[in-house]
Amino acid sequence: MTVDILTPDAKLFSGEATYVGLPGSDGSMGILDHHAPLVTTLKAGQVVVRSQEGEQSFEVKGGSVEVLNNTVTVLAE
Repeated sequence: MTVDILTPDAKLFSGEATYVGLPGSDGSMGILDHHAPLVTTLKAGQVVVRSQEGEQSFEVKGGSVEVLNNTVTVLAE
């Protein structure tokens, strides 16, 4: 799946991933390939991205996420 993690100042990540872990407002969630469409808010925590190159994590203060057509877009603070 394609993943983009964006902040008002920079693009933190853009590329292919096999898993994205998110700190959802209602609890942690994991996104895999072909996940159902989803829009939700995020609380402060770690966004974890697993790809062929390994695992990366990004600290966020909140934001939102959209999952649609095998694309995950994180708008983070």
